[in-house]
Amino acid sequence: MLGLMQSQPLTISMLVEFAERHHGDGEVVSRRVEGDLHRTTYRELAARSRRLANALDAQGIAPGERVATLAVNGYRHLELYYGVSSSGRVLHTINPRLHPDQIAWIAGHAEDQVLCFDLCFLPIVQALQGKCPGIRRWVALCDVDRLPVDSGIPDLLCYEAWIAGHADTYDWPRLDENEASSMCYTSGTTGNPKAVLYSHRSSVLHAYAAALPDVMDLSARDAVLPVVPMFHVNAWGIPYSALLTGCKLVLPGAALDGKSVYELMEAEKVTFAAGVPTVWQMLLGHMKPAGLRFSTLKRTVIGGSACPPAMIDAFQRDYGVDVLHAWGMTEMSPLGTLCTLKNKHLDLPADAQMKIRMKQGRAVFGVDMKIVGDDGVELPWDGTTYGDLYVKGPWIVDSYYKGDASPLVPDARGQGWFPTGDVATIDPDGFMQITDRSKDVIKSGGEWISSIDIENIAMAHPAVAMAACIGVPHPKWDERPIVAVVKRPGMEVSRDELLAFYAGKTAKWQVPDDVVFVDAIPIGATGKMLKTRLRDQLAGYRLPGL
Repeated sequence: MLGLMQSQPLTISMLVEFAERHHGDGEVVSRRVEGDLHRTTYRELAARSRRLANALDAQGIAPGERVATLAVNGYRHLELYYGVSSSGRVLHTINPRLHPDQIAWIAGHAEDQVLCFDLCFLPIVQALQGKCPGIRRWVALCDVDRLPVDSGIPDLLCYEAWIAGHADTYDWPRLDENEASSMCYTSGTTGNPKAVLYSHRSSVLHAYAAALPDVMDLSARDAVLPVVPMFHVNAWGIPYSALLTGCKLVLPGAALDGKSVYELMEAEKVTFAAGVPTVWQMLLGHMKPAGLRFSTLKRTVIGGSACPPAMIDAFQRDYGVDVLHAWGMTEMSPLGTLCTLKNKHLDLPADAQMKIRMKQGRAVFGVDMKIVGDDGVELPWDGTTYGDLYVKGPWIVDSYYKGDASPLVPDARGQGWFPTGDVATIDPDGFMQITDRSKDVIKSGGEWISSIDIENIAMAHPAVAMAACIGVPHPKWDERPIVAVVKRPGMEVSRDELLAFYAGKTAKWQVPDDVVFVDAIPIGATGKMLKTRLRDQLAGYRLPGL
């Protein structure tokens, strides 16, 4: 027997219509690439999104065709999120930190029809223009007086002039909620990236889940700053959750240095922020020497890569900001887990709570997970047994765009699970902790060593700015760990001093065999350390005494 409830498809247009009707005066504040601050409302966002939809109709962009962006976090990019997807097209956010040749390949693979870009990325677009014959329209996200005269891009459109000639009325189509709404490409370091195609349904469900109290806990009382880029897995879904809750949305543009982020937080009374560890490292590095404090910030989500315990401790102990450790993937829209304590943990001593906060957290409703051994059998949730992490859920990839085969692994009941490529433990309370990427875990004498644990200890030393642990060949033990270290400016630490720092913090056999000081550790397009490149840099390295 079927239920007798209304059948309302879950679509992106629902979010913008809700925000306009119920939070019309909700603020969107953007630092523009021009350097000034721009202020608008959800009511104006909705109207301009409808103008954009009309402009796409006039260009003959058909439903399902891709509209690409090379843009930072700003109000025009937000209008593209809603005007493109709500009208039945597919928003394709491209990471501008990739090499132009790789961007050209991605745009061709996605069959992008329109590319909208911020002027700070004009040099990239100029390099792309001759390599992307499939793109019919190039649109500069700028005012009329800012449009480059001699850009070298034929028929370059100005976004403001483009949408100004169209009405702000538009009947959003009633779409099938399973139709594609947006797409992102993975940031894999080997081979070509793979495209993940999100549906309207998956994006709306993800927005609901992200706003829950045990996840990001977003509300109309918050001022939210997504420092995580809108081209990085849709800024972790925050542009959708913001309109779902009606919170104030503060967009930082291209200025992500510590000083700029801090000043924006304070000026706009930000209560919640989200970003990767490298951004927060710059923020804390700006604040500490100047003796600065937060006046309104209450909590921050840190994800993208493992957050060093020293950073969690600094936010909480020195600034009174609650750190929520998170984990996810492009294939997961991206949220999978977020680390909020349960009621039973609230009376634990601070050091016991910290051990929990260091984990990536509990599954968000809608996500199921398990760890399995080499034989594919599920392993116990005891907090010590580790295995390959698998996930499933309504916003987790089923297959890649233009993919030859589904990446899912069926269980005994035929249900498909996505293999994340992470090695993890899960404790009896359901808290998951990544111990390594499967390709980065170090096997020494038949025992596994977590490179993340080695890095976290090094990062706790006051003279260490960044640390990366890799395994190197050893004739007896197969592999032994070494740690590559970038020192903080003006500070010194020797090899022996840093190795001595590990005493009592990990088992003796897990202490790295050597420290290699480097000027920089390779960072990828999404802020993650590129250990493949680090291994290439250290290809000629040999352990002392061998």
